[in-house]
Amino acid sequence: MITLDVVYVVGGLFFAASAVLSAVDRENSRRWKNTLFWGLLAMSFLFGSRLGDLGNGVLVISLVLLAGVRGLGQGRPATTTPEERRASAERRGDLLFVPALIIPATALLGALVLKRVEIRGAHLLDPKQATLISLALGVVLALGVSVAWLRPPPLAPLQEGRRLLDIVGWAAILPQLLAALGVVFAVAGVGDVVGELAGSALPSGGRLAAVAAYTVGMAMFTVIMGNAFAAFPVMTAAVGLPLIVRRLGGDPAIMSAIGMLSGFCGTLMTPMAANFNIVPAALLGLPDRDGVIKVQLPTALLLLIGNTLLMYLLAFRR
Repeated sequence: MITLDVVYVVGGLFFAASAVLSAVDRENSRRWKNTLFWGLLAMSFLFGSRLGDLGNGVLVISLVLLAGVRGLGQGRPATTTPEERRASAERRGDLLFVPALIIPATALLGALVLKRVEIRGAHLLDPKQATLISLALGVVLALGVSVAWLRPPPLAPLQEGRRLLDIVGWAAILPQLLAALGVVFAVAGVGDVVGELAGSALPSGGRLAAVAAYTVGMAMFTVIMGNAFAAFPVMTAAVGLPLIVRRLGGDPAIMSAIGMLSGFCGTLMTPMAANFNIVPAALLGLPDRDGVIKVQLPTALLLLIGNTLLMYLLAFRR
């Protein structure tokens, strides 16, 4: 059975290769810093389960220190010129989208079909992690198709991956750090504290106030945590279930759906959601790092107001 451990191994090998390629890149003035950063990240993927809590804690602190003190450098691996890329794109046309589409197609196939496939009584994929495993399989499959079709130099996929990593920098590990932050919030009882404050401050029959506390709280916690999925259990346990559902009789399905949409409004407003807001700015070379957020902010606020009113109108109709 293919488990999530295989995905960690694939990711760890890629980061290890990035570390080695960084070490031999003399064009990068901070190559040893990059080498150590990506090497430590590779270690966390490959051996994290064996390092123990103390070892992983030291590793994370080391990553933060490496990124926080003057940041990482940017390598300059050999690549094609803009003119060569334009000519290649014109020659191949829309077929260039095929490798990119292989990834979501494989993830969908795995989530719907492959997780049910059994070989000699054992599942082909771990059913609990079928989507993530299928996503990784899609990446490997798309890479294989691209190499067979485009026939790049042997190291080109790794060099291009390293180049993108260097452009994104430390923000590449932000999703992991935010996931850890969500666990810390849950263990620390942040949801309980927020719930007590909201319960004592809001009027007993104030439906609009309770809804606004939930939707705005979802957006604000998402701004802090960078991820609406991490904010959802905190705010739902603090405000959604005890106030909107139990005290006021609101529909839990409507509350949950619109609550997540409210959290996504916060995603549009925060640099903590690096993969949505900071990474695109870096990859496109925008002069203003926060330019994406500034453009999205008015839309996010309007959507948040709309979500609040929509939940108020729909959640209590049953």
